[in-house]
Amino acid sequence: MNSMDVEVIRSAMDWMNRGHRVVLGTVVRTWGSSPRPPGSLMIIRDDGQVAGSLSGGCIEDDLIERVRRGELASRLPQSTTYGVTADEAQRFGLPCGGTVQIVLEPLSAQSLLREMLSAIEAHRVVRRRLELATGLVSLRPCDDGDALRFDGQVLETVHGPRLRLVIIGGGQLSRYLASMAVMLDYRVTVCDPREEYHEGWAALEGVTLSRLMPDDLVIAMNLDANSALVAVTHDPKLDDLALMEALKTPAFYVGALGSRRNNEARRHRLLQFDVSQAEVGRLRGPVGLNLGGKTPPEIAMSVLAEMTAVRRGAALDGTLADWSGSQTACLRAEAPGFRT
Repeated sequence: MNSMDVEVIRSAMDWMNRGHRVVLGTVVRTWGSSPRPPGSLMIIRDDGQVAGSLSGGCIEDDLIERVRRGELASRLPQSTTYGVTADEAQRFGLPCGGTVQIVLEPLSAQSLLREMLSAIEAHRVVRRRLELATGLVSLRPCDDGDALRFDGQVLETVHGPRLRLVIIGGGQLSRYLASMAVMLDYRVTVCDPREEYHEGWAALEGVTLSRLMPDDLVIAMNLDANSALVAVTHDPKLDDLALMEALKTPAFYVGALGSRRNNEARRHRLLQFDVSQAEVGRLRGPVGLNLGGKTPPEIAMSVLAEMTAVRRGAALDGTLADWSGSQTACLRAEAPGFRT
């Protein structure tokens, strides 16, 4: 669940506390082009106020009016579909061939929103189960991914932080990288055993500072397919320890700061340890997209942009992923505030 959806849940609770009737809409299935993915949330208040989005504005007006008139989800949850025909898709402004199915749920104290929000704020992942025939809601811990499930009778959604980012090094770049990653709903752990880099991290909400050696931390965290690691100390004694363990895990992204030449040397070093050629081939270095950035915040943005592209399966075979002959690749480690 991303931060926008958390705010939707908080708004729903606030509106209910003020005596409003609130209906929660969840995108459960899409066909063809669709502006919003399954799992997207929107709440509709009895006076027509809304929070969140189900289609980027295409169907919201019609949906709001139907909910206000009591045509949908007046007592029990109900599903509805938009864009079944070409005429309807054109009427509601859905993309060509786009169809979206939505489950609408009238909220109450039995919806367990408060319990769900408490779990999210405690950094736990929960699966919420809604029975459409009865409106019965239940929660249980979840450790099997973030898949939404809907069979027409039961809707199961997963809520809570699922993405993790480990940053090796507590320097200036790490602060920008951690802050931006938190905004993208990563649980961030900064690892640096050097005491001189520990000051000030406690003030960053959503970030945990680890004083363990990098290899020990990576092993202890048991990185999964929703995890990423970026090594930015530019110190082989720290970066390589983390990389040699992270490259053996299913982490979707493992990257290291430095020029093309330094990263080639790093790859050769890693092969001297218990790291295979295929595992070394997973290393992304120079880390980030080649956006021409030189300052720490620009570099942090390029790293998170590449992480997002990799996680979403976007093709990275163009100039933005090409560091050959780039001056920036060599200057990145010399940006203000970096230790080389």
